Amino acid sequence: YVMLLTLSPYTPRYRDRVSPPGVMIRPYLNGFTIAFNVSQPNTWQPYVDSMHHFLAAYDDKVQEEKNIECVPGQYFIQGGNDSEEKKACQFKRSLLQNCSGIEDPTFGYSKGQPCILLKMNRIIGYRPGAGVPVSVDCKVQKGNESHLRSVDFYPGNGTFDLMYYPYYGKFTHVNYTSPLVAMHFTDVQKNYLVPIQCSLNGKGIINDLNSDRFLGRIIFTLSIGK
Repeated sequence: YVMLLTLSPYTPRYRDRVSPPGVMIRPYLNGFTIAFNVSQPNTWQPYVDSMHHFLAAYDDKVQEEKNIECVPGQYFIQGGNDSEEKKACQFKRSLLQNCSGIEDPTFGYSKGQPCILLKMNRIIGYRPGAGVPVSVDCKVQKGNESHLRSVDFYPGNGTFDLMYYPYYGKFTHVNYTSPLVAMHFTDVQKNYLVPIQCSLNGKGIINDLNSDRFLGRIIFTLSIGK
């Protein structure tokens, strides 16, 4: 009991060996295979609905009301006591451009050009990239590399801006909204199972550990029928 009294509910006691972040994708419905036929809306509508539901918290008006504008390109370090509520930086869904669901409410699924969102796991106190933004790239995980001919990344060139870090924990960073990178698969071979690996790249990132497919990378399959 005495030992428990020395622990803080806001931050871990020891943070000198923070592990690199894992990643996750959205939409995530039935495992890591995203399969649909362009000509059959009932096959891709669940993915679209999932995306809209997930991005509701990123609506521009919601972010403007809850969070503040921050200075890009530098960590947002906040002092004060651990128990003090921390401010959170805005991440508006409009930053995702063609993958925001604003101009194209189907996120490209109706055209056979699906958008997929990548999110880093939250780690209290972690500053990814050691001062240089972590970037994302995607490739065919195994098989014919020509099956993935084009991917666009948003925002910008597919990086996680430093201003969203560090994260201070759910008790004090109450309005924190995880930054996203949108991957727009604009040219994927149709009628094939295309295994894709999207990886984080940056200093301190581990993305080649075979025993953990979610550490610094994620593997999923696209199956787009006509």
